[in-house]
Parts: sequence; structure tokens; C-alpha cells
Amino acid sequence: MRESSSPALPARAVGGLADSVYDTAEREPALVQLSRRRGDRWLDVTARQFRDEVMALAKGLLVRGVRYGDRVAVMSGTRYEWTLFDYALWSIGAIPVPVYPTSSAEQVRWILAETQAMACVVEHEDHAMTVGAVCDALPDLTGIWQLDRGCVATLTEDGHGVPDSLVHRQRLGVTPDSVATVIYTSGTTGRPKGCLLTHGNFAAEADALLAQWGPVFRDSGPVPPATLMFLPLAHVYGRVVQIAAVRGGVRLGHHGQLTTDSLLPALASYRPTFLHVVPYILEKIHQRAREAAEQAGRGELFTQAAETAVEWAAAREQRAFGHGPGPGPALRLRHRAYDRVVYQRLRAVFGGRVRNVMCGGSTLTRELGLFFAGAGMTVYEGYGLTETTAAVTANPPGKPKFGTVGLPVPGASVTIGDDGEVWVSGPTIFTGYLNNPRETEESRYDGWFATGDLGALDEDGYLTITGRKKELIVTSSGKNLAPAALEDRVRAHPLVAQCLVVGDDRPYVAALITLDAQALAHWLKARGREQLDPWGALADVELHAEVQRAVAAANTTVSRAESIRAFRLLPKEFSLEQGLLTPSLKLRRQAIVERYADDIAELYAT
Repeated sequence: MRESSSPALPARAVGGLADSVYDTAEREPALVQLSRRRGDRWLDVTARQFRDEVMALAKGLLVRGVRYGDRVAVMSGTRYEWTLFDYALWSIGAIPVPVYPTSSAEQVRWILAETQAMACVVEHEDHAMTVGAVCDALPDLTGIWQLDRGCVATLTEDGHGVPDSLVHRQRLGVTPDSVATVIYTSGTTGRPKGCLLTHGNFAAEADALLAQWGPVFRDSGPVPPATLMFLPLAHVYGRVVQIAAVRGGVRLGHHGQLTTDSLLPALASYRPTFLHVVPYILEKIHQRAREAAEQAGRGELFTQAAETAVEWAAAREQRAFGHGPGPGPALRLRHRAYDRVVYQRLRAVFGGRVRNVMCGGSTLTRELGLFFAGAGMTVYEGYGLTETTAAVTANPPGKPKFGTVGLPVPGASVTIGDDGEVWVSGPTIFTGYLNNPRETEESRYDGWFATGDLGALDEDGYLTITGRKKELIVTSSGKNLAPAALEDRVRAHPLVAQCLVVGDDRPYVAALITLDAQALAHWLKARGREQLDPWGALADVELHAEVQRAVAAANTTVSRAESIRAFRLLPKEFSLEQGLLTPSLKLRRQAIVERYADDIAELYAT
């Protein structure tokens, strides 16, 4: 199949995104719209309370000189106040510009200068100092407002006396074509570009998700639907989750850290009914669950339960597509037995209520998707970019095909170009790149947006992403290789944290591999061995042989010309702080290749 489309939703008259805050407060003032964390407790925020806070902050912003069309940067982790600022700014027709909290001074300078931001909201003193260090190069910047120094209360106090009508006058001037935000791409292949996304783009995306996946979000029994937001709100995926939750009346909580050690206690206390995640979270939770079982002497039990979960979910998938009868009696019996002793424990890690998970941002392996589905939490994987306002495809409710990123969302179309590139169209496609008409024009072909990703459509119209066009490796013998799939297979080994395949203009394919420190500690302990420091680990013969087995297993899926012939272990993981990962945890390939040029050269020295 070369093209796949989904019917559009009936046209819905919309103004701006902030309208939903005021409409919901008028219609259901007691509805619990959000929850704010106070220590170990979550305090409910009703629709009326949220509207009042948004209105009060919007008034303060007007007093501070923010006007219709002005751009205000927000540099913070994920927290309630970010959502509050978004809706207050949208209430007066202003444009929030997200800045990743890990951004360098130069990145901050570039974004604030290009967007001509007139003010910047920061989370704490470190962020304020980062912005302050480049203030001299930002003539349009008139204020820095710091969250942990009470800027919300100060701005709210400033707005006392401003009539509601002044905010409403600004709000009613916002149309679907008005720019809602400028979100910068992650910069995996060069300098980040500012994507102009409109109120209509976000409304179309949120309404499509709520219309088709509403049953998934509300599959919570007697408990009202609730989700915990821990994705970065500086990323388009996080912003869409926020907007869909507020627009759809789903209770939204915030958690500011993406590490599993921090996230798991938050999930246990908040107890969401569904989640939006990136594959990294599912990979880490699966790994920790397996390690915990091994430490408790239940490793073989966990392995058998995992195999049963995958087999059970695959049988159900086959039945959904008319290719089999579903799980047989013996499989159902095994699955039921493991549910009591393994799967329930895993679901408890998520708070005990999660039955459905939306996943995007990078590739999730088919096996891991099947495992979680078999354990009672169906993963609906999707695909999208900043330029597509997040998901442009997603697996449909009740009929996920694991290992794919699903069908086009309502109103969207996908086609595959002659060179295998994925082209998309629909109401969520962005307006263009800020101050960059040339690249905006070059990204469009006869009404289609060229994603830069490589993919294929199967006979049912489901999309599979196979790689990134600009990341194709061409060896000196002329062999083309999309590295992502091979890297994912190596990373499937519990010891491997990251894998970067190299080989451009080289005689064969090689790889840089980093190890998961916690998994390594567990592996050594299980073998009764002393712990190793990072450099000692690199020289360990047994460890090297174990990683070699992971590489060999990955190589069985490709031809010899595409296989990894050599690899090098590195002493620590690629990190955001080193500038080697994007904020959404994708590898910055060129930066890694430059930093480890000597290590790569040694791979080809013999």
C-alpha cells in the first residue's frame, strides 16, 4: 500500500485554546480539572478555580505590558504553573515559547532573540542566571519572572482592578489561524528550527484524539479519568496531552522528572487511569521489574510470565485481524495464573489503575508492546513530529498492531514517496518555520509535508517507521543502512543503555555502546562478582562477551554487509548535559560522532 487516510471529523467551530477553560467552568464548575502536588498529597483544582487563576494571571500579564501577539518564553520543568501560564497567555492572545530547562545560554539566546520574546518565565535561580547571562543580546526582553520566587502571586496581585472584560476582549480576538506557540525542533540534524503551530492545529489534534481514543482515556470504571503529565511541556507531545486533558475534562497532574526513581512514587500516589509515555519509561520499568524478580529468586517465574504475556497478546492481536481464534484454553489458564503472581505486581507499579498507555517519541519494540498488553496494559503506539502537532498516526482502539505506529488519525493522510520517505497531510500540519521561508517551502510537496523519516505501509494501512532519511549510513562499499532498527535490537539487551551505529564511508558497520549502570551492578551481583568502576568494566572479558552476544543476536536480523563487525564500550551514558541527547532523549548523532571521533577511529584501525 502506498497511501492511507482516515476520514475527517465533522467541522467544529473553534476560537482559541483558552476558550475551553472558560466554557468548562461555566458548564461544570465543580469538575476536578487538575491536581496540584503538595508533598505526598494531591490537591484538587476545580474548573472554576482554574478559570479564576487563569483570569487573574492574565490580568497581571496585561498590567506588565503583555499584548496580543507578544511572545513570552517559558523555561521550566513540567509543573502546574506552566499550564497556568499557557492558558493565561492564550487568554490575551499572547504566544508562549517553550524553552527546555536544560538549554545552554547560547540556545536560550538564539530562541529568545529569534522569537523577539518580551519576557521570560523561569523556574529557579539557575535558569534566571542563564537568561541573565545573555540579556545584553536581547533588546526586546523586558522582564524575567521566577516561579520559585512567587512570580505567579506577584503578577496576580498586579492584576487586581483590571476588569474581566479586558481579558475577554483579547481572548475573543483569537482565531484558529492565530499562532498558539513556537516550538523548536530537537535539533538532531542541525540548529533547532522554530515551528509555528496554530490554535487550530492543536484543536484538531486534541479533538481527533478525544473523538477516536476517548473510550481508551475513559476506560477507568467508576473512577474519573486521570493522567499524570511527566513528559516535558517544552515538547509538542507534552503540550498536546495538556491541551487534550483540559479540553476533554480529564484530570491532569504534573510531575517534573522523567527518571524512574522519581516517577514511580509519583505514580503510586497519584494513581492515574491512563498514561502518555515515551518508550524509555516502559523499557526502564520492564528492566527494573525483571531485576527485582531475579533478586527475589523469582527470575525464572518472571521469564515464563513474560513469554506467556507476549504469546497471549499476540494471539489476541491475530484474532482482531481475523488470522486466528485467539488464546486457547491452556494459554488462558497460564495467563490467569501469572496475572495473580506477576502482572498485578507490575500494574501496581503504575498505581494499579492504568489499563491503557499512549506511547510516542521514538520506536517501541513489538515484543515490549506485546509484553505490556499481555500484562493488562495495552500500549497504543503513535508517530508524529513537532511539525505535525504530535501524533499524525496512532494504533486504533481495540485493534493495535504492535511494532507499527498505527493508522492516520482522523483527518490525516500518509503516503510513501518513491525513496521511502513518509509524507503526511491534514489539519495538524504546522504553518511553517519561523523566519525560514526557504526550509518551509522545501518541506512541502504538492500539499504533502515531507517528514524526513523512512517508512512503509502494510496491507491494512498501518505505518512502520524504518529510519531517518538523513541518518542513512553509506559504507565505502556503497551499502545503505538505516541504523535505528539495528540499534534498537542491540538496546533490547538489559545491559545496554544506548547504541550508536557508525560506518559512513567506512569499510564496515561498527557501534558505540554504553551500559546501564544499575543493570550492570545487578548483573555482577547475580554472578557473585565484585562491583566494577566504569573503566574496569570496559576491560572485563566476561562483560565484553555478554555484550558481544547482544550484538550477535541483533546481527541475525540483517545481512552480513549490514551487520556490526566491531563495537566499543564507553565508560558512561550519552547525556543531555554533554549535549549528546535531545531533550526528548534522542541521540544527537553528529555530536556523538564528533565527541568520540578517536574511539571510532580505533574501531577501524586494524
